[in-house]
Amino acid sequence: MSALAAEIGLDEAANAPHPVLEARDLAFGFDAARPVFSGVSLAVAPREIVCLLGGSGCGKSTLLRQLARLEVPGVGHAEGEIRFLGEASSAPHPRAALVFQQPGLLPWLDAARNVGFGLDFARQPKLERELRARRVHDALAAVGLAGQGGLYPSQLSGGMAQRVALARALAREPVLLLADEPFSALDAITRTEMQELLVDLVHRWRTAALLVTHDIDEAILVGDRILLMGERPGRIVREWRVDMPRPRSDGAAFTALRLDILAALQATRRHSSIESPPGMPERKPVE
Repeated sequence: MSALAAEIGLDEAANAPHPVLEARDLAFGFDAARPVFSGVSLAVAPREIVCLLGGSGCGKSTLLRQLARLEVPGVGHAEGEIRFLGEASSAPHPRAALVFQQPGLLPWLDAARNVGFGLDFARQPKLERELRARRVHDALAAVGLAGQGGLYPSQLSGGMAQRVALARALAREPVLLLADEPFSALDAITRTEMQELLVDLVHRWRTAALLVTHDIDEAILVGDRILLMGERPGRIVREWRVDMPRPRSDGAAFTALRLDILAALQATRRHSSIESPPGMPERKPVE
């Protein structure tokens, strides 16, 4: 855990008796008659990594945006309750940070200023110049980019750009990281490195994470718990607790869990196909 995190009370939040994030009976649809997801309840404990797994189109990303309170006012029909650090949440919280599939870096800013840009988001507390600089420095160092703050996005590899995006989130000293398939566009080796980095950062900075993914292996490698989301409307249909010690390798326990999750995922696809309206093509299970 960083010295800055201790200064602003993240250690206290990490040991809080209540979940960092709790959702009860969430539902959302762009119209009330056709919900994207319905009846979703979940919780993320302090210092826990929860992976939200499901096939394409099941509503994972929409759910994550709802949990982050990024919905556009007046758009869609939402129900349910979201609590952050034990209190009702109705707006984006400054101690929750998001990382998306694409880094979203501003090309006219160097890496350090892209990281610092996250400190100017709405609802963020104002920081003195020295503290702001320390936040940026610590965040870049945490993702392995110490001394690289002067590089521009055009000079960064895909993995480096995603590290900058992760540093931008960490600079806010969050108690919760919300990540929407942040490594899916990376090559296999870089993706593995980023998965290991995420686990390391969650443990060292004493934060928690909710990671959306469609990759079964990623969920097993990263998660403390795995939630499987079914389709039409999306809902949580299964849960697994991953008790394998880290670092996790592709052994017998790993393979058995992978096959169990794959079977459950394929079952949700078959069930969804059965319930499809007439004329809708049947979707094949994800391999």
